[in-house]
Amino acid sequence: MTVTRRNRLGGAVLLIALMGWTLLPFASLFTAALHKSGTYPSGISWPSNPQWGNFVEAFHVANMAAIFKSSVLIVLGAVPVTVVIATMAGFALGQLRIIGGRFIFLLFLLGLTLPFEGVIVPLYYEILHMGFLDTRWAIILPLIGLFMPFGVFWMRAHFVNMPDELTEAARIDGASTWQLFWGVHVPLARPAVVSLAILTTVWTWNQFLLAIVLVNNPLERTMAGALGAFQGDWGTNIPLLSAGALLILAPMIIIYCVFQRQFISALLQGSLKG
Repeated sequence: MTVTRRNRLGGAVLLIALMGWTLLPFASLFTAALHKSGTYPSGISWPSNPQWGNFVEAFHVANMAAIFKSSVLIVLGAVPVTVVIATMAGFALGQLRIIGGRFIFLLFLLGLTLPFEGVIVPLYYEILHMGFLDTRWAIILPLIGLFMPFGVFWMRAHFVNMPDELTEAARIDGASTWQLFWGVHVPLARPAVVSLAILTTVWTWNQFLLAIVLVNNPLERTMAGALGAFQGDWGTNIPLLSAGALLILAPMIIIYCVFQRQFISALLQGSLKG
């Protein structure tokens, strides 16, 4: 066996082990959801009589149709605005070489160090004074601002690696700044834009802290935030709680599986360009 084959075999074994370790909590959650409602399953054990109806019961008990609608509305309010502004700002900082661009970029980098927990109290009073407390806007508006540092950093990393010859050729052909942005660079930035949309969608869907602090009505929270209220009512019913958690996770897993190629393409893009 050659060294190369040994390395490949070792890498494959390591990846399989990591995949198994990652899937272990999901397997435990799935088997727990199939036990009889009201029981206390221990470890990963397949029940003799799987209760598939737990998923239906959790869906109706938690009123997940309304919560799902609320989560979709929050995602539609936060993600497109974040992606559009971050793409435009990333283009300005990465391609236009604006005056003070480095300083502005450093400010965005500092924003990456800002945890949600550190701003939750001032955010509460700011949203209260704006009159948006206990509405979906209390989640949407802060998320747009809190996602912006990463969004700008992500998109700038793409635009700064684009060849200057593209911009120069477009300028020679008489393209305006808007035509340069929309007609030349945005089509080439599709993997980065799609990946940013996926990431912000997942983060919005899984947003828990802002939802439970700024919105009292579970039906106007995100799915993850509504799970807090569901856990309070059904925290002792482990199978039902596990079924509800899996229903919340399912849409994001499906989205990632559908767009995984674009996501991986954007991650590799920076390493392939000089």
